[in-house]
Amino acid sequence: MKLKGISALFTERTGGTSEFPYTSCNLGFHVGDDPARVVKNRERVAEQIGVPLDAWVAGEQVHGATVTVVTEEMRGRGARELDTWVPQTDALITNVRGIALTTYAADCVPILFADEEKQAIGVAHAGWKGTVAKIAANTVLAMGEHFGSKPSDIQVMIGPSIGACCYEVDAFVADKVRAAFGERASELLEPNEVGRWQLDLWQANVLALQEVGVRPEQIRRDDRCTSCQVDALFSHRKEKGQTGRHAGIIALKQEN
Repeated sequence: MKLKGISALFTERTGGTSEFPYTSCNLGFHVGDDPARVVKNRERVAEQIGVPLDAWVAGEQVHGATVTVVTEEMRGRGARELDTWVPQTDALITNVRGIALTTYAADCVPILFADEEKQAIGVAHAGWKGTVAKIAANTVLAMGEHFGSKPSDIQVMIGPSIGACCYEVDAFVADKVRAAFGERASELLEPNEVGRWQLDLWQANVLALQEVGVRPEQIRRDDRCTSCQVDALFSHRKEKGQTGRHAGIIALKQEN
């Protein structure tokens, strides 16, 4: 997606320096990988996106629905060390130029938000808990509150995650989905042969976005299933918890 004054991408697992089981472009500090390799991988991606690593910002990602406004003073938090991240938040928004907002995943849904009109951006990390708490909608509303963004102007990129083909959930999770989405939950849950359900996280986040006024044509989905495509992407479930993290990254470019 071409965006005026904004760079955005979802990374893959290839092209990095990390060794098995984090092979190879792991961008997550919290998974047990050598931190020096993670920094090297991040520096490579930083060069690709054109925003130095010291301008990246990362949140703690606690599977909640909190949205944090990133200020100039927060530039670089979580970029080179785990313990400097922004605590207790799964979504970040900013209108500060030259800052890159980042989110990390290996089955959960990374989501990027861009308002070209107001030159504001956001990221969100949506596992099933964040999805049913409608963190995607919360991010849109927070951009409106803090930057004057209109939902109809915000473009959203939903990144690769575990697909309904592979994401089996139990009755507890299915009930949470029904409580959050009501009658439309039937679009998101498909009963399977073992008495459980296949959950479509992508479509759930689309519904949450549409509920707050994001136009369907402004939403782009990268429907690659992380569990199906472990050659290109990390999957916590498929790889039994021993794996790395790819990222969703969005930045406001510095003005020339």
